[in-house]
Amino acid sequence: MIGGGVVGASVLYHLTKAGWKDVLLIERAELTSGSTWHAAGGMHTVNGDPNVAKLQQYTIELYKELERISGQSCGMHITGGLMLAGTADRVDWLKMAQARGRYLGMDLQIISAAEAKNLHPLLDERKFLGAILDPIEGHVDPYGVTHAYAKAAQIGGAEIVRHTRVVDTKPRADGSWDVITAQGNVHAEHVVNAGGLWAREVGRFVGLELPVLAMEHQYLITEDLPELKGQKELLHVIDFEGEIYMRQERGGILLGTYERAGAPWSARTTPWDFGQDLLPQDLERIAPSLEVAFEHFPRLATAGIRRVINGPFTFAPDGNPLLGPIAGLRNYWVACGVMAGFSQGGGVGLSLAQWIVEGDPGADIWAMDVARYGDWTTPAYTNAKVRENYSRRFRIRFPNEELPAARPLRMTAIHDRLVGENAVMGEYCGLEHALWFAPKGTPAIEHVTFRRSNAHTAVAADCRAVRDGVGLLEISNYGKFEVSGAGSAAWLASIMAGRVPNIGRISLTPMLNERGRLIGDFTLCRLAEDYFFVVGTYAAEVYYRRWFERYPPPATVSVRACAMQYNGLSLAGPAARELLQPLVDLDLSTKTFPFMSFTGTSVGLVPALLGRVSFTGDLGYEIWVTSEYQTALYDLLVEAGRAHGLKVIGGRALNSMRLEKSFGTWAREFRPIYGPYEAGLSRFIDLARENFVGRAAALEEKAHGGQRRLITLDVQAHDADAIGDEPIWQRGKVVGWVTSGGYGHSVGKSLALGYVNREVAAQIEGFEVELIGERRPALRLLEPAFDPRGLRMRV
Repeated sequence: MIGGGVVGASVLYHLTKAGWKDVLLIERAELTSGSTWHAAGGMHTVNGDPNVAKLQQYTIELYKELERISGQSCGMHITGGLMLAGTADRVDWLKMAQARGRYLGMDLQIISAAEAKNLHPLLDERKFLGAILDPIEGHVDPYGVTHAYAKAAQIGGAEIVRHTRVVDTKPRADGSWDVITAQGNVHAEHVVNAGGLWAREVGRFVGLELPVLAMEHQYLITEDLPELKGQKELLHVIDFEGEIYMRQERGGILLGTYERAGAPWSARTTPWDFGQDLLPQDLERIAPSLEVAFEHFPRLATAGIRRVINGPFTFAPDGNPLLGPIAGLRNYWVACGVMAGFSQGGGVGLSLAQWIVEGDPGADIWAMDVARYGDWTTPAYTNAKVRENYSRRFRIRFPNEELPAARPLRMTAIHDRLVGENAVMGEYCGLEHALWFAPKGTPAIEHVTFRRSNAHTAVAADCRAVRDGVGLLEISNYGKFEVSGAGSAAWLASIMAGRVPNIGRISLTPMLNERGRLIGDFTLCRLAEDYFFVVGTYAAEVYYRRWFERYPPPATVSVRACAMQYNGLSLAGPAARELLQPLVDLDLSTKTFPFMSFTGTSVGLVPALLGRVSFTGDLGYEIWVTSEYQTALYDLLVEAGRAHGLKVIGGRALNSMRLEKSFGTWAREFRPIYGPYEAGLSRFIDLARENFVGRAAALEEKAHGGQRRLITLDVQAHDADAIGDEPIWQRGKVVGWVTSGGYGHSVGKSLALGYVNREVAAQIEGFEVELIGERRPALRLLEPAFDPRGLRMRV
């Protein structure tokens, strides 16, 4: 373990808890040096990602265990907390947060501003519309927590070496590591980079540029307030409109802010001699936030300032930790960018320790997995996105909101043509893509909201164009791999749970881990005996590469990631064949080129890979070309499409149409907490084959049925549709959660996909989906809302 902050100490403890004794933590100075020692120590359970929220719950519950084992006080103050709302949108956000808490076992209450005033006398209730009360919130002593982890780890057999700087790490051929220090070398089976402020520098020892950046963060502590003397400790507070947090610190108030004009610290390198140091205070920079704080909490305006703390904390571009093994570096792990260390440190340590010991983190931690980032996260990109994220930490991220920093970065060849068609663009893994198309002559802007936006009518037009005629969609934002060479089919059969297709055919297959959980959802396209074009989720490309390293192919097989080398366009709708047929030399009739066929051909002058498949549920074709041909292909299809009423469509329409077909998608319906039988993918699991990864666990799930079932609900919504993570009720009890939702424009229904307990999955009536605090009746659909027999795809 490299780094003795709260994260490194937590991983160390959890390794010993898992039974490992030969574990060593090396710290260049003293424990807590870096960011840990000057942290405010706040802790809370609420998080936008339910899986992260579970780990935060675990962290807070862990502190009593640490105190019992170590004898070291963690300085726990469970005061409860208030999240204050000053706008109607924020009240909606609170309602949605409370709803998520229902299936997580969280006791969150929405209270009035007057009730909040009774709980926290310093606030001015006229500035707020309401609040959430969370009883499991408060703060801890950073020194005490870190040393409790350390002492508990040492009791479990761990060793800690202080005042020893790691100067290099060198891999050996067998996957072990030499850790070079100023006081001597250590030979280790595994290395964990928990370097905190120095995580970048430690990563650079092995040629790794981690996407983390330190930001200056300030909080102040007031002089004692006489009215607090002898009173019960005040609740922790987050004031979203003021962009501040506060709690009681002895007889005064600790007040911190995530100001909009945030300042990066040591953007390129962190000095090795930076220790338990603070940065010069800069109250001018946080003055706008303080002014709001003084309006919302008037007593603070006259309180003296006892101390100002300005210290650096590290952030990843999205504000979540970087956790897990590094692709291409065997037995090298990272645990860094954990800015909320006292809410998340325990969960981070637990997950990484289980990953190291058991080969699996034991939970769905995709939101924290380092593999979510790729080579587009350059230092400049990281700088721009971290500054944006820091400035927005207490601001709402609406479900339809696209953030502007570091954009545009990556664009396909037809980007300007799509913009010329009035596309509203989104960003995915740094790549620009069309979300929907605003009517000509109107601004290409979407109004952010939790409800149906100004995109609703335009997306409906896109869906009608596909269902009634033909639409053209760019599909370049998928991940792609070329798998080639003798033995390719056998290797794919060993790691995929579904059938490997014959030459000229396509198959859909899940990929499972050893526990039989869903870790991938692939389209296998077989062009030749030893050549496969494999399509998956682009955001998970590094995740997949890492998995392929775990189950490597034989030397005769090449696996090449080629997401940006191949761009794609999809034609879909009943007129798709009629449009495409004159442009190709092969017969596209169903008799000769049926559903799930695949071939190499030319489309006009353009060499292409052509598959008969579509995520819309309609007759459709996916056309893949190397990037230099995409513009010619696009222009050809648009010109040929004029006679057929072709409309260029965006990703929002695709999402609407896939919901109408009850098609799940990776990261929503298919995640590592679900099994294939729970997800309704039994027809894609080829149990007749022996020895694919996860087969034994899949057999077991099939036998006992799993815990949940994925269902489709027709929701009686009004002006807001499900988006994901809403609770599903059944006759007055929460029985599951929504994974994704939206409006099915072709069928005129508000639809939601979600998992419910197996015991209630057979019910049809009695369901409700909680939308922005309102339980809306829902009917379970026994078949897809659109073309339930799937005839239009196969016609």
